[in-house]
Amino acid sequence: MNKILQVRNLSKEFKGFKLDNISFSMEKGFIMGFIGPNGAGKSTTIKLIMNLLRKDAGEILVFGKDHIRHEKEIKNRIGFVYDENYYYEELTPLQMKRVVAPLYKNWDDNTFTNYMSRFELPLNKQIKDLSKGMKMKYSLAIALSHNADLLIMDEPTSGLDPIVRRELLDILTSVSREENKGVFFSTHITSDLDRVADFITFINEGKIVFSSAKDDVLENYCLVKGANGLIGEEEKRNFIGIRESRFGFEGLAVDRKKIRKMLGESIVIEKPTLDDIMLYFARRNQDA
Repeated sequence: MNKILQVRNLSKEFKGFKLDNISFSMEKGFIMGFIGPNGAGKSTTIKLIMNLLRKDAGEILVFGKDHIRHEKEIKNRIGFVYDENYYYEELTPLQMKRVVAPLYKNWDDNTFTNYMSRFELPLNKQIKDLSKGMKMKYSLAIALSHNADLLIMDEPTSGLDPIVRRELLDILTSVSREENKGVFFSTHITSDLDRVADFITFINEGKIVFSSAKDDVLENYCLVKGANGLIGEEEKRNFIGIRESRFGFEGLAVDRKKIRKMLGESIVIEKPTLDDIMLYFARRNQDA
């Protein structure tokens, strides 16, 4: 397999927080969702990958090369899309392109023009007058116009209306499948990843909970519902977390066969969403 991003035993410590020996990898042609609660370490990890922070320990390889020793070469092949606009607001997209293009060795004007047309973006309207969705698509057009092989996206759909979000997700799917690019997609909107992600890396309190194929994650974990009185303290040990009310209980577990054998046919077992999984893990740590 063609690994384009490898993070190995990465650590970074701040006052009150530690990114604790994390490891994961991703391959070309796929979308990896990077999820976790606020403060879990997502932005810190991205800044370390981009060498905007100095790591304490560990190794980061991008395209098989050390991200510091080969930083210039690597950044020529990465497209970075933030959740905010960092372009000169008084310029037009065409004027801004003329500022950005010389920074990249492999900039392609024809590709830029094609993406601007495909995304239905104006060339001569001031950036400040574009909607948030248009600004996000413009950032994506810039990222794709220098033949980036890896897109790193930090909360790209935050604040977008559902129609524009869906359009952006369709674009990312097309880019990863048809153009064989890798997309590393950090977000707290897990429903977007339910739709488009191939792999999920879940970070919580500075540690990786899992990094697996999305379908495997959704098959391995299960949401269990049943009446009150079915589970005691012994049974609760088999759950990631449980919520109880006067109407019954709901819990997240990792072994559906074991749960079914233990509790029988009196329970309902459903496939969880990524949001369910993240919330139960976060709540468990808060309750601990």
